[in-house]
Amino acid sequence: MVILPETPRYRIKQGRFEAAQKSLSRLRKLPMDHPEIIAELSEIQANHEYEMSVGQASYLDLLSNKENFLLKRLLTGCGLQALQQLTGVNFIFYYGTSFFQQSGITNAFVVSMITGSVNVASTLPGLWLVEKWGRRPLLIFGAVGMCVCQFIVAIVGVTVGKKATGAEAAHNVLIAFVCIYIFFFACSWGPVAWVVTGEIFPLKARARGLSITTASNWLLNWAIGYATPYMVDPGPGNANLGAKVFFVWGSFCFVCIAFVYLYIYETKGLSLEQVDELYSKVGSARNSPGFVPTVNFTEVAEETKAGQYDSSGRRLTLSEIEQGAQRRRSSTGGAHEVPEKV
Repeated sequence: MVILPETPRYRIKQGRFEAAQKSLSRLRKLPMDHPEIIAELSEIQANHEYEMSVGQASYLDLLSNKENFLLKRLLTGCGLQALQQLTGVNFIFYYGTSFFQQSGITNAFVVSMITGSVNVASTLPGLWLVEKWGRRPLLIFGAVGMCVCQFIVAIVGVTVGKKATGAEAAHNVLIAFVCIYIFFFACSWGPVAWVVTGEIFPLKARARGLSITTASNWLLNWAIGYATPYMVDPGPGNANLGAKVFFVWGSFCFVCIAFVYLYIYETKGLSLEQVDELYSKVGSARNSPGFVPTVNFTEVAEETKAGQYDSSGRRLTLSEIEQGAQRRRSSTGGAHEVPEKV
């Protein structure tokens, strides 16, 4: 963290344009005076000015959904973080050793070390796939893979269990599919849930929005850690599910598939400013793949100076402000063309 530059958007928020320029130059590996650096910073600054003209977002604004679909984004982020925990990954990491021992596996601790190593190694392809495939396809890919693996582990554990006949083969299958399940999680839902929640909020609401979505992650983390012994272990008052608990996690993975399809917007290749435009213009997540941004916040910032309200006092939407900027640009362009023809 010591060697990482501060984010350009944060420097813009502080009013330190030169520091933002230096930071972006380092991140993009381009000179500070490069046209792309200047253009990108101008767009970031214009977007920030537009957001500030609308006003700061409080926690109450996040829950009101009056503007920019903040509540929709908040619920999306909270749902994604909650479902990340409900896939059951921390059951493996918190209680894997105990579960493997109860399943009759003698080298349970070694198996837990293997699953931890698979988790670390499998994160690396996820860092590449998130930009290669996109957020939605990778999350659906991971959820489908986890769902299949969870049900296979549950079926093998229930049908074979601790029986002497075929026990060793069953244990090998169980270990193999737990590792495959962790691969699917670590290359998709592990990192991508944090990528998506970091992208969906506008600058004015990002800190508060992320605080709530992260809290939902840790709330479910605690709840699952607290409830798991009562769900899995034998004893009076316990559910004694054993391997059947994987039916629970597998069912939640199926919910993950539907949640991504219905609610997760595809933000691959979009800047944070363009994500704001995406939520303003696209009503359904299913229509988000292939979205092409058209808003130029430098023009929008100029347009907002002329007024953000219509004749009735209603605040103009981003699309309406953009249309005004386009009309202004067209009329200006026409004014330049007439003398040339004359």
